[in-house]
Amino acid sequence: MMSHKNLSADKSILLVIDIQDNLSPAISEFSDLLQWSIKIAKVSAIFKIPSIVTEQYPQGLGSTNRRLKDALINAQTIEKTHFSACNEPTFNATFKQLTRTQVIVIGTESHVCVLQTCLDLIAQGIEVYVAADAVGSRDPEHKSLALMQLQQAGAIVTSVESIIFQWTKNAASPEFKAVLSIIK
Repeated sequence: MMSHKNLSADKSILLVIDIQDNLSPAISEFSDLLQWSIKIAKVSAIFKIPSIVTEQYPQGLGSTNRRLKDALINAQTIEKTHFSACNEPTFNATFKQLTRTQVIVIGTESHVCVLQTCLDLIAQGIEVYVAADAVGSRDPEHKSLALMQLQQAGAIVTSVESIIFQWTKNAASPEFKAVLSIIK
């Protein structure tokens, strides 16, 4: 079993999986997922956390939600056809360049691309943290089953707010006021 440490902004990558316009109407509770995704994206920008954005077959599913993409800084977008981003050479090259050990995952669909990517990252010894309130599937039951499977595989299933406070660490930090204005 992998030992997970407290999250650290300087060890984290935000991985945004397939939060795409043409897929969003089918995702259960998508507006909540998007709201939490934008919050974590804005906070990741405060802490200068690099992000990788994947887009599953964008010709058909559209591009990443514009409001979310606008909240990210230095996001590298990777088109993919494999369900697991880890099967895409461009993703692997980008990921390795970042040399970070903690991956925070948000996106869709929980039981397909999120699940397969996370399982492959865990197999590589990466610490995987899944923000349960920022992942989704068409069927809520599929989401719960995926989260259970990921937890059993060694991922930490948590919430956007927990992640944000782990990154922030201290209410007296210079970033705290900015963070607070985002999560309120």
